[in-house]
Amino acid sequence: MTTSHDPGALAAWLLGALEPEEMRAMEQHLSSCRRCQAEVASLRMARDALQVVPPEAMLDGPPEGSDLLLRRTLNQVRSERASRVRRNRLVTAAAAVAVAIAVAAGGAVIGRTTAPSSVTAQEPGTRNVSATDAATGASMSVAVRPAAGWVRLSASVEGIPQGQKCRLVVFSRDGSRVEAGSWLVSAAGAREGTALDGFALVSPADVASVAVENLDGRRFVEVRV
Repeated sequence: MTTSHDPGALAAWLLGALEPEEMRAMEQHLSSCRRCQAEVASLRMARDALQVVPPEAMLDGPPEGSDLLLRRTLNQVRSERASRVRRNRLVTAAAAVAVAIAVAAGGAVIGRTTAPSSVTAQEPGTRNVSATDAATGASMSVAVRPAAGWVRLSASVEGIPQGQKCRLVVFSRDGSRVEAGSWLVSAAGAREGTALDGFALVSPADVASVAVENLDGRRFVEVRV
């Protein structure tokens, strides 16, 4: 299957509905595609919102039969081995159902008139850390989420001047480094900060720190994990 800017495949990856080799291919694609990283971040936020919204908070109630339809579709995805074309269609259908459920949940949260819950769903083993560099004035908050032999990162970076070409770098305990993403600081990013999602092939237990550097090697901020 293609991994090039396919929203259905991205949602299926987030649901764990792809084959192992396709999961690996998608992870490799996501490591360098900022557009798809942003799409995954949006899908994850919608999914997390769904997890903390009670059914009674839905403006119109959850999509009728949504849970059952999602389970049935995912079961079909996993059972269809003989026909690649049919399986890909089912993956897309499963992703569409998941996105529809997430969008419905997001609408419920936005439309609520009661005070929003302060509880945020956290994956087991997630580490949330932050730091401010006194010399540069830059600051970063980052959530490091463990995966099977690698980590996912969600970072918020502030205090970096417009026009800087930056990269998010993960350092392991042996001193090696893996780039988790790169970006150009926009005018809005300089004023309000930049939200980032990245991926690094570093064992969760080996992560020592996460840093932001420009392409010339200047370090703006480093957070110990």
